[in-house]
Amino acid sequence: MKKTKEPNTEIPPYDPEIIEKDLFTLFPPEWLKQAAKETGLIERERKVTAVEMFWVLVNSYGVRLARNLAFIKRNYEKFSNKKLSDSSWYERFTPELVAFLKLCVTHGIEQLAKEQTKVLNKKIAKFQDVMIQDSTIIRLHKSLAKKFPAARSRTVAAGVKVSLLISAVANSPKSISIYPERTNELKTLRIGPWIKDRILLIDLGFYKHLLFAKIKDNGGYFVSRLKGSADPLIVDVHNTCRGNSIDVKGKYISEVLPKLKRQVLDVEVEVSFKKPNYNGKSRTRMDTEHFRLVAVFNEDEEKYHVYLTNITKDVLEAEDVAKLYGARWDIELIFKELKSRYALDVVNTKNTQIIEAFIWISILTLLVSRRIYSLVRKYNPKDVGSRFTQLRWSTIFAENADKQLTLILRYYGIERTILTVMNVYSSQALDPHVNRHRFRDDWWA
Repeated sequence: MKKTKEPNTEIPPYDPEIIEKDLFTLFPPEWLKQAAKETGLIERERKVTAVEMFWVLVNSYGVRLARNLAFIKRNYEKFSNKKLSDSSWYERFTPELVAFLKLCVTHGIEQLAKEQTKVLNKKIAKFQDVMIQDSTIIRLHKSLAKKFPAARSRTVAAGVKVSLLISAVANSPKSISIYPERTNELKTLRIGPWIKDRILLIDLGFYKHLLFAKIKDNGGYFVSRLKGSADPLIVDVHNTCRGNSIDVKGKYISEVLPKLKRQVLDVEVEVSFKKPNYNGKSRTRMDTEHFRLVAVFNEDEEKYHVYLTNITKDVLEAEDVAKLYGARWDIELIFKELKSRYALDVVNTKNTQIIEAFIWISILTLLVSRRIYSLVRKYNPKDVGSRFTQLRWSTIFAENADKQLTLILRYYGIERTILTVMNVYSSQALDPHVNRHRFRDDWWA
C-alpha cells in the first residue's frame, strides 16, 4: 500500500532581515520624517534625523542602556556615525519632541491593533476582545510637587499617573494617557461605543455603578470585584443547592455572606446609583440596575471572592467569571515590564518636557518589543505556549537591543566599521573643558 505524503507543516526558513523589514513596516522611515515635520521636531534634516533619533531613543533609553541625555547623545553618535554639539542634541528635547513621540505611540497602537496575535478561547469567542484598564505611578523629583502633587503623601513628593487600557487579542496597549497623580481613576476611563461586544476587567479603583450601567448601555460587558462598602439587594437566584440552604432572595449581600455555606453563590442583584439628568429640571436622579453577582470561595484565603458582572450564566459559569478576572494580572505584568525592563520608573530629571518624553519612549520600546515578540512566536509555533513568557522575552529583548539597533540602522543604510567606531571613541573620550589645567601634566603627560 502506497503511503500518502504528509503535508509539510514546518515554517520555511525566514529572511535574515525579517525583523528589520517588519519594524520598518510598523514605523516606515518616510512616515517618521513626515511626523517630525508635522510636529515641528525637525524642519530640515542635517546631523539629527528623525529616523536615526527615533530608533536610538527606543533602543537606548527604553532598555536602560542610556540613563540620561548625555548617554543617549553618545549612543546617537556611536550608531549614526555622526559628531554632535551638545546644543544640537539637547535642544531637541522640547514640546515638539513630546508631540512627535506621542504621535508615534498613537501610530504604533493603531498598527498593532490591526493584527490579532492571540485568540480568545471558545467560552468567550462571541466577544471581540477582553480589555483591562489600570494605572501606575511614577515618582518624580520633589521639586515638582506643586505641578505634580502626590496622592496620600505625608512628605513633599511628586508623581504622575500613567493610565493604560490593554487588549488581550492584540497583546498590547489600546490607549495610553498621562495624568497628575491625584487624578481620580474614574476620570482616566471614558466609556463609549468602543466597548460594544468587548469585556472590560475593572479594578476596584474604577468601581462605580453608573460606570457599569454605561458599559451595559453601550453594548459592552464588565467584570469587577464587589466593593466592600457596596451592599446590593438579591432579587433572583441563578443556582440552587441541595439540602438545607438558606433563602437568599430579598436579602442584602451583607446578610447572606456571613451565613453562606455553599461553595458558589450565583444571583441577580439590584444596585442603585445617582444618574445625571440633562433635561434641565434637576442635576441628578436616583436610578437602579440589575447585574449578576457571583461569590466563589477561595480555599487559599478561606473567604469568598465576590464579583459583579453582566455576563450571563449561559456564557460563563461562576467559577469562570473568577478565573477571567484573574487575567487582570496581565496588566500588572506589563507595568512590571515597563518599569523593570524599559526604564519607565527611571525619570531622574526636573525638566517636565524630558519627563514626558522619557515616558513615551518607554511605551514605544514596549510596542517595538511586542512586535518582535509576535514574530518570534510566529516562527516558533511549537513553543508558543507558556514557555514564551513576556517578562523573560523582555529581558532577552533588552539585552540584545544594541545589536538590534546596529541591524536596524544598517538596514537603513548606516554601516558601522572599526574606523567609524574608532572615530567615535576619539571624539567622545575628549574632555570638553579645553582650558582646564591638570596638575599631573606638569610632571608627566
